[in-house]
Amino acid sequence: MTKVLIATEKPFAPAAVNGIREVVEGAGYELALLESYTDKADLLAAVADVDAMIIRSDKATREVIEAAKNLKVIVRAGAGYDNIDLEACTEKGIVAMNTPGQNSNAVAELVLGMMVFLARNGYNGKAGVELRGKKIGIHAYGNVGRYVGEIAKGFGMEVYAFDPFVAKEAIEADGVKVVESVEELYSTCNYISLHIPANDKTKKSINYDLLNKMPEGGILVNTARKEVIDEEGLIKLMEDRKDFAYISDIAPDCKDEIAAKFEGRFFFTPKKMGAQTAEANINAGIAGANQIVNCIEKGDTTYKVN
Repeated sequence: MTKVLIATEKPFAPAAVNGIREVVEGAGYELALLESYTDKADLLAAVADVDAMIIRSDKATREVIEAAKNLKVIVRAGAGYDNIDLEACTEKGIVAMNTPGQNSNAVAELVLGMMVFLARNGYNGKAGVELRGKKIGIHAYGNVGRYVGEIAKGFGMEVYAFDPFVAKEAIEADGVKVVESVEELYSTCNYISLHIPANDKTKKSINYDLLNKMPEGGILVNTARKEVIDEEGLIKLMEDRKDFAYISDIAPDCKDEIAAKFEGRFFFTPKKMGAQTAEANINAGIAGANQIVNCIEKGDTTYKVN
């Protein structure tokens, strides 16, 4: 019998597990569950006999891939997939997939929620500022970026975007103003919402020179990856510009230094939590289960990333 494993350090919502179970068992497969594990040995043991697996932020390293002797499909329940060793998957003929778009609204709502939190000084009782009339720049106009733009317009913000991989006409059709360069985006907008992936071209690309182009009171919101930030440049900018603030749902490695030096000018969630809603769990989990079944039964490799 085909065996599918859910392996998650951060457990899915119960409704998500139930939805995955319905899809998997409805196809005649067996479902196994490994949640809240703390020892990698537990993961290595769990993957030994599975044909497919669904993960979240769990690290599917070469060691894990090689331990999964029967593995045919691995799905990351979410958009980012830099936690999967794609080279190892390709070498073993394993299909690696993500579930783009399923977590997008959850991430976008967190973006605006964190913006409001900081704009109101962490709700400390002192006068803050409003978002209406401010300019927000969306750096990478994918699924999350589109939702951010939609919600931001509801706040009465002016929405700008830069994405060389999306047609200008498609962005403008959403009522978003397109800029011609990343430098123009940063120099124009009070807020930047960052959605670029972490790869060889983007790592540390958000640096001092780029951030320093932002207007007075500029705020960077990062729900992408911490690796895209040049942390040395970020620290220097926050030292040089007392008006600049940084918000992220993934704390940087320099978080302790930021906390010690820049009170009231930063906010980091305790852990990566853009997708931490019941709805996002359900959407991504069920999408992943359906992709596994369709891949095994029909050879459908839509959303393959390797």
